[in-house]
Amino acid sequence: MSYGQFAYLYDELMKDVPYAKWVDLFKKQMDKYSSGGKKVLDLACGTGEISVRLAREGLQVTGVDLSEEMLSVAQAKTAGEGLAVPFFQQNMTDLSGLGTFDAVTIFCDSLNYLKSPEDVKAAFHSVSKHLERNGLFMFDVHSVFKMEQIFNNATFAHDDEEISYIWNSFPAAEPLSVEHELSFFVLDSASGKYDRFEEVHFQRTFTQETYHKWLEESGFELLDVITDLEENNDDESEAERLLFIARKK
Repeated sequence: MSYGQFAYLYDELMKDVPYAKWVDLFKKQMDKYSSGGKKVLDLACGTGEISVRLAREGLQVTGVDLSEEMLSVAQAKTAGEGLAVPFFQQNMTDLSGLGTFDAVTIFCDSLNYLKSPEDVKAAFHSVSKHLERNGLFMFDVHSVFKMEQIFNNATFAHDDEEISYIWNSFPAAEPLSVEHELSFFVLDSASGKYDRFEEVHFQRTFTQETYHKWLEESGFELLDVITDLEENNDDESEAERLLFIARKK
């Protein structure tokens, strides 16, 4: 999907996101399960925030995203840090031409933007084809609890001097899916007035058992599921996020 104007505000709006936790968990799982490879494919890389952090760790990172606007921000960010991270505009359901990797990540609930079971299964198969044997695959998704209890007819708001938004979430037509209606108000420093623009985003999730089944069908062994990015959290009943760790057989 295209993020339009949202891409250029994304980092400011997401500045409190625990990127460091994702990277730390990824490093721990690589140390635990991988054979020492360093080639990482960061799918749905967005503005490249995690790509940059992985590259700083000495990993050979390739970033892929469907949004031209997001990739523009990512390229500027890595160039500014002197990092050699190639970025490609491509759909995660078809990664043709990208070669093979030692690990693939899909973080920040990006997999939830795929609309159908066929799309998710195609993404898993595509990832499998581009992973070396025993390669690690990590992705996180919104839980069923979050879709049904947190997003269901909910309104969120953020009020800041330069950027404010109103975010309304409604159940969509598909099971366990939502539409996010976003209205942004961005300060134009030259005029002192606020520009308003709107976007609609769709997300959908599936049960943990369904993801597990599709992973196995795509040639993966499920190693672990971490709830809310907390390694020792065994309470899944009200978990909002599930992080899957799988390895290609």
